[in-house]
Amino acid sequence: MGSVSLKIGDGTARFKRATICTSAVNGLMLFSVLTTNLFALYAFTYNPKNTNTNHQNPIHQAHQNISLITEQVSLITKEIESSQKKLAQMEKELLGYETIDVSKPNTANELKIFLQRHPLPLGKDSKSGITEMVASVGHTCSKSMDMLSQFMNYKVNGQCPDDLSIAQKLIAKGCEPLPRRRCFAKTIPKVANLYPFPISLWKSVSDKIVSWSGLSCKNFTCLNSNKKLGKDCGVGCFDLVNGFENQRFVKAKGKNDFLINDVLGMGGEGIRIGLDIAGGSGTFAARMAEKNVTVITQTLNNEAPSNDFIAARGLLPLFMSLDHRLPFYDNVFDLIHAGSSLDIGGKPEKLEFLMFDIDRVLRAGGLFWLDNFYCATEEKKRDLTRLIEKFGYKKLKWVVGEKSGSGKSEIYLSAVLEKPVRA
Repeated sequence: MGSVSLKIGDGTARFKRATICTSAVNGLMLFSVLTTNLFALYAFTYNPKNTNTNHQNPIHQAHQNISLITEQVSLITKEIESSQKKLAQMEKELLGYETIDVSKPNTANELKIFLQRHPLPLGKDSKSGITEMVASVGHTCSKSMDMLSQFMNYKVNGQCPDDLSIAQKLIAKGCEPLPRRRCFAKTIPKVANLYPFPISLWKSVSDKIVSWSGLSCKNFTCLNSNKKLGKDCGVGCFDLVNGFENQRFVKAKGKNDFLINDVLGMGGEGIRIGLDIAGGSGTFAARMAEKNVTVITQTLNNEAPSNDFIAARGLLPLFMSLDHRLPFYDNVFDLIHAGSSLDIGGKPEKLEFLMFDIDRVLRAGGLFWLDNFYCATEEKKRDLTRLIEKFGYKKLKWVVGEKSGSGKSEIYLSAVLEKPVRA
């Protein structure tokens, strides 16, 4: 698929053309040409088995043939028109024109305006054949219309409602990208409570400079005392002074914990930019920043103000789900770091899609650091191993270890893999 963006007013409309639609058009046109020729041949060669045919007037017979041809051409024309209408409908469905039904009651007016189709200002595009611009919005938004309408119900040019939790719920349901809005996001006075870089990397973040919208905890004391946010961000994940967070990646708890210096040594001098997938509070990016490596941290605000917190440390957060295609060009990263959050919902097909996308944005010779990936079963470990081997990565380091958790032994896999140069 290709995409084109046109800047119109204060928004950007994007339109796409699915390649399957092009194939359908080509196939149908070929079928129409063949059918037309067959009908024409039939019309000119048709000779009804009537004993009186040889005695008919030649002029009358010619009129009959012309009449037959006209009738057949009319049928063909109707068939082509019908096929064109079907193709137009297919195109609309493929491009998402009619995925979201805005005719439903209680649909926010702003959503209707945003999703309106607009004809191209210069007419039909000669290269793509597209005639309209379509708003960029996740197709699965149609499954959450009530929540989407609530998200789009606001005062134009006013302050946006306090609905960050709704936005995240929509993203988690696959409604990504969200539709744009014409309201001002709530501002938080951060200037007085921010530290200069690089001091900011390990200074406590004030409760007042982050948004606690939609979260059960309203301060970091609550968050760090009793909140285990997942395999990659446990209790104390946002405590930069006490606990283990300020020792991660420089001090190992076990054999599965690799150290920053060791991994960077495997990549030679070519590690400059990286991506941390589901990076929690941004500690991996902070350690890399100390080594003059720029790392973007992908995360959602899962029961914690992760994006605000990472930004307050002077680092780059990326607010998106792992169901979304990584918004980066091919072969740009020198290093990608990921843990157990890589396993989206425990579904092997989703993990495979994500692994291919990771491979796409990682340059040849770049490192993929799999950090303490939780293997719930031995079968899970074998499936992951087979998936990794499919990509042909060179295993620079590979460790399978056990940790005690929830009263039983758990299997974890850590690895540093080098992407090969493919012909």
